Amino acid sequence: MAALRSLALFGLAALFEIGGAWLVWQGWREHRGLLFVAAGVLSLGLYGFVAALQPDPNFGRVLAAYGGVFVAGSLAWGMLVDRFRPDRYDLVGALICLVGVAIIMYGPRSAP
Repeated sequence: MAALRSLALFGLAALFEIGGAWLVWQGWREHRGLLFVAAGVLSLGLYGFVAALQPDPNFGRVLAAYGGVFVAGSLAWGMLVDRFRPDRYDLVGALICLVGVAIIMYGPRSAP
C-alpha cells in the first residue's frame, strides 16, 4: 500500500512540476502572458509540497527516484499536450529511468 501511495504522489508531483514548467514556457516563450507564468510558478511550488509528502524520509532518495518519473512524465506530457512523437530511444531511455525509480525507491533494504 505504501508503494501505491508513493507512486500516486510521484504522479501528482510530475503533473505539478511538468505542468508548471510548461505554463512558464507558454507564458514566456510563447508570449501567452504573465498569468501563465504566475500559474506555472504556483504549480511548481505545489510540486515541492507534494514531493515532501513521500513516505520515505530521505530527501536525496526521493528526489533521485523522482528524476526518473520526471523523464518519463515529460515525454508523456509532450505526447499528450504538444503532440510530440518520441522515438524508440526516447522510450527505451524512459523505461530505463523507470526501472531506476523502482530500484531506488522500492528495492529491499536492510533495517538500519
